[in-house]
Amino acid sequence: MRRRDFLAIGAASALAAVAAPAVHAQQKKYSRVTLRINGYGGNYDKALIQGVAKPLEESTGLKIEYIPSGTSADLAKLISNKGNPHIDLFMADSPLMPQAIAGGILESFSTSDASNLSRVLPGFREFGDYGAPFSVASIVPVYNLNTVKQPLTSFSDIARPDLKGKVSTMPANAYTGWLVLLALAEGNGGSLANMDPAFKIIAAAKDNIVATPPSSVAQLQAFTQGEAQAGTLWEGRAYEARKSGTPLETVIAREGIYAVTSYTNIVRGCRNREAALAYINQLLSDQGMLSVPKALRYGPTTDVALGELAADILINSKERAALKRPIDWKAFMEQGPALGERMTKELRG
Repeated sequence: MRRRDFLAIGAASALAAVAAPAVHAQQKKYSRVTLRINGYGGNYDKALIQGVAKPLEESTGLKIEYIPSGTSADLAKLISNKGNPHIDLFMADSPLMPQAIAGGILESFSTSDASNLSRVLPGFREFGDYGAPFSVASIVPVYNLNTVKQPLTSFSDIARPDLKGKVSTMPANAYTGWLVLLALAEGNGGSLANMDPAFKIIAAAKDNIVATPPSSVAQLQAFTQGEAQAGTLWEGRAYEARKSGTPLETVIAREGIYAVTSYTNIVRGCRNREAALAYINQLLSDQGMLSVPKALRYGPTTDVALGELAADILINSKERAALKRPIDWKAFMEQGPALGERMTKELRG
């Protein structure tokens, strides 16, 4: 072989070696796209990064930037800055969805846009073609197995005489507390239109309630530090208590399961709708769907198989999912502040 031919072949080989990674990068559909999404913070965001963002970047090149913030603050910012959104995807729980939809900041989408939507269980996509439900968190009655001898079976049990000075429940100034009130009302013949039965229970439980902590972290501490022995709590926080050594039993209440669903939405004005739909499809895949249950033990919204995780998750089957109570979130949130004020008066009176 002549030296000139050898050098030509060598140069071509070197060029191919350099070009190969570039060609590979070009094959990744969203390699130049970055989408921003509001984060919930801490382990929640870490779970989504591991189960959704990283796999999606590996397969498509799409980068997801999580920006921890307050959901209500992000919603207000999106509404006040229509046409120039600071995020492309918006995570929000059921109670805030009606306001987001009314504010005109969300885009609708269907199973023809994201095929994994077809796997969502009945009753979890509560707002028509808005939002992809990906996680469900339930508020449940709980009690300490070591210190409360008679098991709780319902939300109304917070008024039992044997629980005097032992109960912690959700605060009156947040939708978590209003959700407990709704459970008390519906479990005793009332409804969102007739909340009087709930306040009769609150009045009867007044001497029992020692704490209504302002956050779920503070409420968890009330149980793990022994200040409270029974009451209501997020199911995931109850799991944390058990994991840390406090035998806090989770109850499937006779009233049913009262829960909020977390949604991922496409913001109107999103920089790349197709990439946003790819994120949603990955979120609803088995890998994405298991990310939050693995980290926090909150329930899935699809037919994904939970395996060993099922024992620690409240909504772990279609049968359990059917126990989730339907809620008119728009009416609920409109009435909520007045409910909170009345609850505060009952506890102080």
